[in-house]
Amino acid sequence: MATAPSAAAANPCWNDGSTKWWCNNVSGARVYGTVGDNHIYPDPNTVVGYMHSNPSWFFCKEDNQAWVGGPHSTRWEMTVADNGRLGFMKDTAISSETDPLPDCIQ
Repeated sequence: MATAPSAAAANPCWNDGSTKWWCNNVSGARVYGTVGDNHIYPDPNTVVGYMHSNPSWFFCKEDNQAWVGGPHSTRWEMTVADNGRLGFMKDTAISSETDPLPDCIQ
């Protein structure tokens, strides 16, 4: 799978006036599940779906999670996969700068 360009040179994600933040991403990116019943922590070992749209929308970002590399090496973004499953996308699959996204509430 291709990785997204460096976020440092990218345009930021944008808000649509609701709880959704739109970001440019790799089409076909994996969406990973969550650890147990806690919907805040991404499970890097479980793929629950894919995101074929670009741009795609996200709820929030979660830092200090499993290593993904890139400019935000431990950041994941919460979204809903094309199949309707809640999960997280790796920050390296997003080409927009994800700093503007709100932090996920713990």
